[in-house]
Amino acid sequence: MSTDRQPAEDPGAAPAAPPRFGAFLLAQLGAHAAERFGERVGELGLAPPDVGLLRMIAMDPGRSQRSLAADLGVVPSRVVALIDNLEQKGLVERRRSTEDRRHHELYVSEEGGRVLARVREAAGAHEDDLFAALDPEERVGLTALLGRVADQQGLTPGVHPGYRHLSKRSGRR
Repeated sequence: MSTDRQPAEDPGAAPAAPPRFGAFLLAQLGAHAAERFGERVGELGLAPPDVGLLRMIAMDPGRSQRSLAADLGVVPSRVVALIDNLEQKGLVERRRSTEDRRHHELYVSEEGGRVLARVREAAGAHEDDLFAALDPEERVGLTALLGRVADQQGLTPGVHPGYRHLSKRSGRR
């Protein structure tokens, strides 16, 4: 009798449980990816939260600080401080609302547009480096799977959950 044969699988048996290290790998890769992205945009004089705000303003020019705070899940005063920083760098413009003079509309400045173009280049290089082990089909599949998990977890598309932590730390800055 041969000893190198594998036992036959029982067709009525329950499927094997998935490995239990997926969440850890996501956390490990997420921390690594965030750190590397922070280094890349740091070379442009930005922090990752700056990039997220610029992107959100560029996607919806003229939005209010209040609507931005609501989408980010932070208190409006925190958004004011973040926008102050971007305005001082010349990347964002506040304009009085024509509908309600008590509010400001947010726009990406010309310089902000140039910086966003450089951010897009850095983000593309970052993604290519991070997923270099995968072929294009695998990258598409992984992105789709991660999107399903994010949806199931109720995450807001395009909004990094780290903004919520910024508001908790705002008193210490």
